[in-house]
Amino acid sequence: MTVVADATAHARGHAPARRVRFPRELHPVAWWMWAAGVAAAASSTTNPLLLALLIAVTWLVVVSCRGDGTWARSFKLYLWLAVLTVVIRIFFRVLLGGTDQGHVMLHLPTIPLPHWAAGIQLLGPVTREQVLAGLYDGLQLAAILVAFGAANALANPKRLLKTLPPALYEIGSALVVAVSVLPQLVDSARRVKHAQELRGGVEGRIRGMRRLLVPVLEDAFDRSLGLAAGMDARGYGRSGDLDRRTRVVTGTLMVAALIGTCVGVYGFLDRTTPRWLGLPMLAVGAACAVAGMTSAGRRVRRTRYRPDRWQGPEIAIAASGVVAATGVWWVATSTMTVAHPGVTGVPTLTLTALLAPLVALVPLLAAPPPLTVTTRQPASTHNPTASPTREEGPS
Repeated sequence: MTVVADATAHARGHAPARRVRFPRELHPVAWWMWAAGVAAAASSTTNPLLLALLIAVTWLVVVSCRGDGTWARSFKLYLWLAVLTVVIRIFFRVLLGGTDQGHVMLHLPTIPLPHWAAGIQLLGPVTREQVLAGLYDGLQLAAILVAFGAANALANPKRLLKTLPPALYEIGSALVVAVSVLPQLVDSARRVKHAQELRGGVEGRIRGMRRLLVPVLEDAFDRSLGLAAGMDARGYGRSGDLDRRTRVVTGTLMVAALIGTCVGVYGFLDRTTPRWLGLPMLAVGAACAVAGMTSAGRRVRRTRYRPDRWQGPEIAIAASGVVAATGVWWVATSTMTVAHPGVTGVPTLTLTALLAPLVALVPLLAAPPPLTVTTRQPASTHNPTASPTREEGPS
């Protein structure tokens, strides 16, 4: 139909209508799968070039695809935490002492310790290899932290709660509250600081921090009480009545799932056991877990208004994270010197190692425009004569 419409428009001398992607929020699980893939890729390597590339890719995706929600403003704090992680990692490498092996950069006095702390040395010579080891480990932790910070900034935590199965709604409520605490603190600090700047008063970092801390904690406490009251009004914490038989069946399925998983993991790791103790028992344990969660979810009675659906952009974004993790894992398996160059050699990159993190840039092309104050305005207010052709509606 689009081809026919374009041909008709050309025949009439008019330009064809441009296909417009309407702004909407993506499925939160897609962002978390993408972030988990980036974090898995970072955990598979200590190459500083690869880790720096992963951090840069994550930052670029967040800057381009995040909206203007409260949770989207916390990414800067995660970046500062990542920098602090690298600094602390290097600091402890220097604090816990070094040896004369390697290229000594600085000679620090050695602090003696009691005999019961044998093998641990404070300070001492600081070598280049020691600092590089701390830098590589810190960059790895920083890349993982930035990846999950990106998921927190891109995915709506409240919509994430709707995607959990009913059997896990208590745990999901606690996780959503815990994940949204940091963005709320950042937003509270920004609003309180702006209000104090308008009022004027005592300046200085120490006194300003004292004036900022109490209102921020008070605002966070008020928000917690409001959230608890809202969740209680909406029925969270209330469960339906189940008969004794259903409870026994649910408990039996969960115990069978736990036993099957434990036996399957043992059989998979121990090559001397029969084959039926490996993957088959894992499959049985997983099936019992799914059945048990389905049975346990019957006690939770709730409805969903406009449930989130997976569309093409969600699939592409989640797949890009999986492909990036698989690519870096393949590099770590095939060329160990590239994934883990060590502190004595020069880090290098192959074509596969360079392309694997760049796959995580797929959200720049696949994600629709984020929801902001500007994009929430109807298209007619910007261009009254525009008649865009709808490609995908808002969820």
